[in-house]
Amino acid sequence: MKTRIITGVVAAALFIPFVIYGKLPFTLLVYALAAVGIYEILRMKKLPIFSVPGILGLLATFILLMPGNWADQVQDWTTYSKLELLFIAAILLLVYSVIVKNHFTFDDAAFVILSTLYVGIGFYYLIETRDAGLAYIVFALLIVWTTDSGAYFTGRSFGKRKLWPEISPNKTVEGFVGGIVIAVLAAVIMQFIAPFSISWTGLILIAIVSSIFGQMGDLVESAIKRHYDVKDSGTILPGHGGILDRFDSLLFVLPLLNLLHFVS
Repeated sequence: MKTRIITGVVAAALFIPFVIYGKLPFTLLVYALAAVGIYEILRMKKLPIFSVPGILGLLATFILLMPGNWADQVQDWTTYSKLELLFIAAILLLVYSVIVKNHFTFDDAAFVILSTLYVGIGFYYLIETRDAGLAYIVFALLIVWTTDSGAYFTGRSFGKRKLWPEISPNKTVEGFVGGIVIAVLAAVIMQFIAPFSISWTGLILIAIVSSIFGQMGDLVESAIKRHYDVKDSGTILPGHGGILDRFDSLLFVLPLLNLLHFVS
């Protein structure tokens, strides 16, 4: 626990200034985080990052991460959109499977592409949400952190019924509900301090759905790790695991907030 707390404090001290400042330094930081994230998920399937599939996966992730103005410039230069470039990467992965005579299979290619979508789109919305305004990224982080803390302490104090033991044995129904309640309270407090132009009903509904999606993001990451028989996605954050272990909830919450048009 001591290592976990120290790592959390140090990581927050390094991350928060980038979040506050935003702009190019924040975008470059997100690129670095996504690079580690794609490395971690490929490593679970024992696909080296320094291989043809690994490099194509990394490049595809970087393509998906491009903010709107960067994507426009790339399209002007190459005449290809982000979707078309991603399709080219998928085709190259399939061609590679033929070249290596199915030592790298269709399933492997599908895994790489889905991994780039999972990591790339999630972190893309981290950039987009910050560009929309500091308040939005604070809201997302607040929902995720309070949900995580609320679920942990509620589960430890009152948890009796297992939520999804086949995926994450320690999570409970009581913790799941407790995380939602604490997240809603945090959203209400933030609305009093720095109000968004949204009704109270809309805010509470968004807080509830975001908290649920955040916990689903956590469960998805747990399911991936359980399937590939790994404890943590990585070891870059002592006591916490890897980048995906820390950002799994945000990778679900950030796209949701944008798709609901809360972020504008």
